[in-house]
Amino acid sequence: MKSIHHMPFGAAAHGNGVDFALWAPSADGITLVHTPAQGVASSHAMQRGADGWHRLTLADARHGDSYAYRLADGLTIPDPASRFNPQDVHGPSQVVDPARFEWTDTAWRGRPWHEAVVYELHVGTFTEEGTFQAARERIGELAELGITAIELMPLADFPGARNWGYDGVLQFAPDASYGTPDDLKALVSDAHALGLMVLVDVVYNHFGPEGNYLHACCPEFFNAAERTPWGAAINFDGDQSRTVRDFFIHNALYWVEEFHLDGLRMDAIHAIRDSSPKHIVQEIREALNAGPARERHVHLVLENDANQASLLARDGNGLPVAGTAQWNDDLHHAAHVLATGERDGYYADYADDAAGRFARALAEGFIYQGQPSAFRGGEPRGEPSTQLPSTAFVSYLQTHDQVGNRAFGERIHALGDPALVRAGLACVLLSPHVPMLFMGDEFAASSPFLYFCDFGPELATAVAEGRRAEFGGFAAFADDAARARIPDPNAEETFTNSKLRWRERGTQPHFARLCEVQQLLDARHRLLVPHLAGARRAGSHRCEDGVVHVQWELAGATADAPAKRLHLLANFGAQPATQAAVLPGELIYSSGAAADAAGLRLERGAVHATLEDMAGG
Repeated sequence: MKSIHHMPFGAAAHGNGVDFALWAPSADGITLVHTPAQGVASSHAMQRGADGWHRLTLADARHGDSYAYRLADGLTIPDPASRFNPQDVHGPSQVVDPARFEWTDTAWRGRPWHEAVVYELHVGTFTEEGTFQAARERIGELAELGITAIELMPLADFPGARNWGYDGVLQFAPDASYGTPDDLKALVSDAHALGLMVLVDVVYNHFGPEGNYLHACCPEFFNAAERTPWGAAINFDGDQSRTVRDFFIHNALYWVEEFHLDGLRMDAIHAIRDSSPKHIVQEIREALNAGPARERHVHLVLENDANQASLLARDGNGLPVAGTAQWNDDLHHAAHVLATGERDGYYADYADDAAGRFARALAEGFIYQGQPSAFRGGEPRGEPSTQLPSTAFVSYLQTHDQVGNRAFGERIHALGDPALVRAGLACVLLSPHVPMLFMGDEFAASSPFLYFCDFGPELATAVAEGRRAEFGGFAAFADDAARARIPDPNAEETFTNSKLRWRERGTQPHFARLCEVQQLLDARHRLLVPHLAGARRAGSHRCEDGVVHVQWELAGATADAPAKRLHLLANFGAQPATQAAVLPGELIYSSGAAADAAGLRLERGAVHATLEDMAGG
């Protein structure tokens, strides 16, 4: 089976050569520079149409050839829609014929979202080699653990040899430091054979600061009237925005169709400036529904600091009208305060009643559903979320952001109270939310995850100085010597120190954590997942002296089976506690809890969960 996403942008190989197309409405005199795989470069004037497209067909161009566009001022740039840029973001693009790859996952139809257990990974630090090929050799262990979806941090070509991925500038080109497009396809094919979905993180709110030549060839891509932290906003709603919107819609379809991906995670959509009648997120969803989602499950996960529940709404059939789910930072922040006691920055919004707020996040998804946020100067934040199913929320104790944005990249198990970290993790894995682990969570990895990049010298210096200045407002980094200890993001050792140490997995105490996670995921898959598909409402919660009690109404495993009620008790208090009544239903997990004559005794950090048949079905 062959898979090709046909689009108006870029280079399209076919039996009669290659069609080249560049949208640059304000540019004239663009020249295609073509270099055969074995041969010398030649220049060819492109034909400019009235619609701003520059086109050319070369009959002797082939897969593997290099090409670039030379502007009238002499600047030579890669193709903004390049499928592969093996010489990095400043070099020429390479013609890729996707029909050359033979897919073997013909029977794959994806997995429904309620089965998702997500594992976020960064390809460059997931293994020592940092490649797609090396990742293929490890994903079997994830499937055995109980992971059902891997989420790859952004792959779009970024400057240099290492980057988190959020500085990508070539949206269609998997970064060459990880391997070729075919290597990525092989990884996806292997994952599907193991029953693993594959999602990729895409960044549609900005381009990176180095290697973005769109300002030079196509300023229409940006709207100077709308500003973002990265400068002029991408033009999703201004003059000539239709083609810009199509560029990103095609990008979403490209990853799903040409690479057989099972969905996308859209980074920081709150930073997208789009006042159009139909938000770009919804338009992408509709394009996916009209295309690949007709034949298989395709999911769209959002990161959205604005907590817009409206973008997670379901239609009359319970299907998402835009986002399938959203990363639930509210739950993370409450859990982090509980486990570590930290109250700086945005954690201040969760510090007054961290256990109660954690309980609300488990039950309702968002904590901030329109209330004022002190951290944001009293501005209201969020929309009511109780009408959403619990599976609309991806919940976690860590992400790349929450680890990597710390000065020294410490993971929560290196910072928090071990009993409370374990309790928080159990609550996440046993809740009806879609749980997510950040790579290494499953064995309490000792390696940090630091912020790293590989910019040119001038930008590299500015980034290093800016990062150290950013932490200057914290008491721990008030003096120059303390700030100097913060790792330089551009140093290669900052990157290599962030790589997972897989040998730890089989040693204590890491192996003990791995066994705990496997036990929790086994209970989840056997006892909870069959009841999650039809659940469509928030749960209820209460919290007293740090003891969290949350319950959710779930569907029956079949249409004629009784509905279920999931009970979850967890003690985040300072002392052991006793519940007067034992929870009803079948026990699905218990740690640190024991029944006695007084009721149910909960040690500090205890978690106890049962599944009850609801009266009357």
